[in-house]
Parts: sequence; C-alpha cells; structure tokens
Amino acid sequence: MILVAAANGNQGKLLVPKLLATGHQLRACVRSDESARTLHAAGVTDVVVGDMANSDVLARAMRGVETVYYVGPALHPEEARMGFAAIDAAQDAGVSHFVFSSVLHAILTDLVQHQSKRDIEEYLVSSGLEFTILQPANYMLRHRLVPAFEQNVFRLSWSLDRSQSMVDVDDVTSVAAAVLSDPHRHSGATYELVAPGQYTAHDLVAVISGVTGRTVAAEQISPDTFLQAAFGVDSLNDFPYQTEVMRAISARYSSHDFIGNPNVLTWLLGRPPTTFEQFVRREFLKLHSSARG
Repeated sequence: MILVAAANGNQGKLLVPKLLATGHQLRACVRSDESARTLHAAGVTDVVVGDMANSDVLARAMRGVETVYYVGPALHPEEARMGFAAIDAAQDAGVSHFVFSSVLHAILTDLVQHQSKRDIEEYLVSSGLEFTILQPANYMLRHRLVPAFEQNVFRLSWSLDRSQSMVDVDDVTSVAAAVLSDPHRHSGATYELVAPGQYTAHDLVAVISGVTGRTVAAEQISPDTFLQAAFGVDSLNDFPYQTEVMRAISARYSSHDFIGNPNVLTWLLGRPPTTFEQFVRREFLKLHSSARG
C-alpha cells in the first residue's frame, strides 16, 4: 500500500489518479472532510482525515503502509518537526520506503523554508529507511497566470531581472508515480526536477504575450503585498512566519538567480519535460474551454 500525504493538494490532485490508473492500493491523508469527499469521488476508498501534526493521525495513516509519499505543509512554522515526526512514524510502522518531496537547492538555508526541507532531508538520510528525495524547481502554477490572462499583468514578488528555472507539477507527479511504482530502483536517489529554460520575468511575459496575442506587462510587487492578497487580509500581524519566508524568498531571488538543469527530469520522464510555453498554452486553452462551457 502507498500512502500519499496532502493528497488533495497541488501534487496530490495529479498524482492520485495516476496511481489509481496503474492499479496501486492507495491510502490518502487529507485535512478536511471536503477533501476526503473529493478523493472518494475520484475512487480512493481508504482516506485518513486529520492533521498529520497529530501523532494519532500519523500512526493511523502509516499503519500497514509499504511506501510513503510525503509532502510537507506549505509555509508552516513547524514543517521540520512535522517531517521528523512523519519519518519516525514510518519507522515505527515498518514502512519500507519513504519518498520526500523537497525543493531544488535545499542547501540554500537563507531561504527559510529550504532550511526546513534540508533538515528533513538530513533526518531521512540518517533514518535507516530506504528513501528517495525529489527536488523540484519552482512550480508552474495556473493561479500565477490568471492575472496575466485576465488583466494583462504578470506579478512577481522579486526582481524582474533575475532568472529562474521552473517545472510543471504534472511532470513532477509523473516522476513521483514512477518512483512509487518501483521504489527499490530509486532507493537512495536524490533527483533534481527542472524543466528546460531559465527565465527572467521579462522572458516569461514575452512567452505569455505570444500565447495570448496580447501585450502582457511584468510587475514587481512586495512580498507583503503578495501575502496580503494570498490570505485576503490587510495586516500580516497574524502571519509572522509566512511573512519571514516570503521576505527571504524575495531577498534571495532579487540578489541571485535560482536555476537548475533539465537532464535528470528528461531521463526520468523518458521524454522532453514540459516547457513554460507548453504550460501556458495548455492553461490558456483550459481557460477558453471553461469560458465556452
């Protein structure tokens, strides 16, 4: 049996159908009854509902599991502690293989959330469990494109002149499905998952403009403005950790490029990875199909 944590999140929504399609016995762990209903409707019969910060929830989720796909909580101040607890629970339950979704260049500890993931990586490598670590670049995410499609503006909370590498979440979950289907083959591996291309914001809007046929502008906003919009609040006083994380991201990405190499992802997929232009075309088509519907 495979356990997928955060099974209704960015990765889980794409990974779960791939695992079901190949006939795997699957358990999903989610935080809400609403997410559980979504997964039941998708065909998952074994769903654990609860916060994986709770030791009882962790124990129930891990019981009888052979392989774990662990995705930590985004922007959570206890991310490292929760990762350690998940690894401990996997050991206690006799899990054979632990697959950890980390981040590209986890060694960059001036990025607050990278430090948490780096510490989890170290704990996992030292745990004695068979493991695989996936290190995806920044995700290509649809919600970042919506303002560009609807308002002709693409916003980033760091320098518009710095280059970044990205990756399509669908490609990441294709790799995850392959690893989970044959974990022993990937035991002890750490894989950087990066799509082709290194893009400044100006490069990105050129691609978006070419796909939409409209002139799209790049706009730099502050990390605080980004978070206020994300949380729908006027003040960030209740979000000190998340504010620290976003300010660290803005500082790092404004002073350094954040780039990687696509060779490993190409090998793992057995095909060229999805490019940013292909991603934009796909999402633009979805938007128009939805509008017509």
